[in-house]
Amino acid sequence: MSTYVRPALSLIVLMTLITGGAYPLVVTGVAQVAFADQANGSLVRDDSGKVRGSSLIAQKFTGEQWFHPRPSAGDFATVSSSASNLAPSNPALATRIKDDAAKLQVAGQGPAPMALLTTSGSGLDPHVPPAAADYQVARIAQARQLPEPAVRQLVAEHTERSLFGPPVVNVLALNLALDRLPSAQ
Repeated sequence: MSTYVRPALSLIVLMTLITGGAYPLVVTGVAQVAFADQANGSLVRDDSGKVRGSSLIAQKFTGEQWFHPRPSAGDFATVSSSASNLAPSNPALATRIKDDAAKLQVAGQGPAPMALLTTSGSGLDPHVPPAAADYQVARIAQARQLPEPAVRQLVAEHTERSLFGPPVVNVLALNLALDRLPSAQ
């Protein structure tokens, strides 16, 4: 029996060292050398170098002077990242969307875009469609006493386009740029 147990235990120890120690160290080393920004969380820093968040995870912004991201089912906590499990037929979802739509309503702009009323699949999507950012321009310009064209231009400058998928705006990057505008409060 020892002729079977000893090689089996030796193989378990060897494979544990390789797959549990050596391989993770090699992958981490390669990631740190080749993709340091992504490996360290794609952190976004302000002009003073302070970490303000990650370009991959939505941040909670409240107040009239900020662009708001999509709602989060987990209140922007990464531990509970997930979409709401409320079905489209659930009255609680319809009530929440109706209440949010009333809060977000800007006079003379029509109904709020669905991207500002519904959560993303992860509940932490940092992007909104350009139309959802544009919808917020009048509110932000008024709150910050800025000309609407300047805020609208900022949205255009922060609209990301790719070969795959629709154009999007990263809300954190947009709010950091908004804070850099000269007459921002």
